[in-house]
Amino acid sequence: QVQLVESGGGLVQPGGSLRLSCAASGIIVSRYTMGWYRQAPGQQRELVAQITLGYSTTYEDSVKGRFTISRDNAKNTVYLQMISLKPEDTAVYYCTARDWTEQYWGRGTQVTVSS
Repeated sequence: QVQLVESGGGLVQPGGSLRLSCAASGIIVSRYTMGWYRQAPGQQRELVAQITLGYSTTYEDSVKGRFTISRDNAKNTVYLQMISLKPEDTAVYYCTARDWTEQYWGRGTQVTVSS
């Protein structure tokens, strides 16, 4: 059974930082393209960042230079380091694992950026 468990969300002031974690079980993260999506109220879910098997990374334009995705194979965990957070980053953040045939999702973690 595949499980992706996100943690690290919370309430942070504008300009602050958070690090999200995605602990995987049932899969080996180094064999999947791992990603972080987010969904704000009333908005569609959007891809924020992803990291491929070969460590190639891509980012949504609004988070470039502020967010960094990384992978720790020994811990079978993926991270999203977020700095210089803005109110518009407020959303539920979801971890995902994708290969050629399947895509798995976590349940999400809430990130709220507000003063």
